Amino acid sequence: MTATIPFIDLGAQRRRLGKLVDDAIMRVVDHGGYIMGPEIATLEADLAAFCGAKHVLSCANGTDALALVLMAKGVRPGDAILCPSFTFAATAEVVAWLGATPVFVDVREDTFNMDVDSLAAALATAREKGLKPVGVIPVDLFGQPADYDAIEPFCAREGLWMLCDAAQSFGAHYKGRKVGAIGEFSTTSFFPAKPLGCYGDGGAVFTESDEMIEIMRSLRVHGQGADKYDNVRIGMNGRLDTMQAAVLIEKLKIFPDEIAARECVAQRYEAGLADVATTPKLMEGATSVWAQYTIRAPGFDRSAFQEALKADGIPTAVYYPRPLHRQQAYGHYPAAGNGLPVTEMLAGEVVSLPMHPYLDEATQDRVIASARKALGS
Repeated sequence: MTATIPFIDLGAQRRRLGKLVDDAIMRVVDHGGYIMGPEIATLEADLAAFCGAKHVLSCANGTDALALVLMAKGVRPGDAILCPSFTFAATAEVVAWLGATPVFVDVREDTFNMDVDSLAAALATAREKGLKPVGVIPVDLFGQPADYDAIEPFCAREGLWMLCDAAQSFGAHYKGRKVGAIGEFSTTSFFPAKPLGCYGDGGAVFTESDEMIEIMRSLRVHGQGADKYDNVRIGMNGRLDTMQAAVLIEKLKIFPDEIAARECVAQRYEAGLADVATTPKLMEGATSVWAQYTIRAPGFDRSAFQEALKADGIPTAVYYPRPLHRQQAYGHYPAAGNGLPVTEMLAGEVVSLPMHPYLDEATQDRVIASARKALGS
């Protein structure tokens, strides 16, 4: 039987870091500051230095990161927030938590990210339905930033704030700017499978606003004021635990090297598959951290393709087989008037191949050969 390769090889990273992570965890065990220990402030400073953000707030997960921003902005029922449907549920979930209305936007076929023309259509839809548009949440899907040169001026012109959902793109660049330092707010996730992941759940908010960072620090700990028994606003328990911060401090040190390794894998996939499949494309001036390497093979049976690779010991995944506007929980929310045709098409075609920094060339060649065979080449 053919041995199955890992889709994401966290074990290889663990072997590389070894005692560094062990020692970091034991330092937390020894000092006992399991919640909001000294590693939290160190991690936040390290993340800010890495991407050039003015302020960083760590938190319990990427979903809470999004929610903290929306809470700080005072999102309420009657508000509309424009976001893609071709994304993980958390992007729209936090909008619904606060009683506001997500209005779904189509994406570009080449980058999988928000289409500014559809964004304009979604804005018109929101207004037609008597909603008050207040913000936009672009998603940097699969590791590449959205087209902010188009989205930012649109938001400024229409009086909308912008929250960059960078759960999959932290470490990437967009036209000279680093993810985390784009716009007033960005958020990310440190879920273990993310390019920069911890050993549990974790997330962070990045902002340039002195006022907003103070509000979110309060919201993160139950809306506290002068101390934890002085609650000045309704908040949440959104703290990152100290052990996760300790792990992330060590992982961040090798993150640039891992990003470079991911780029090498992506380039070899491109060279080996571009003539038989639709491979992902980067915008001019943009980089990706390749959270996923997602191809399309229009006209091919995706399930049969996946089964063929599985028989060769190669796992695949589909992100996302059903867009949010087609799901039970979100189907009643409005979408841009064109019906999101690109999103519908992509959901039926996309398939992601193994991608991580420790994918050696022999294994890459094995993936490429299997994919080419399955595609009839």
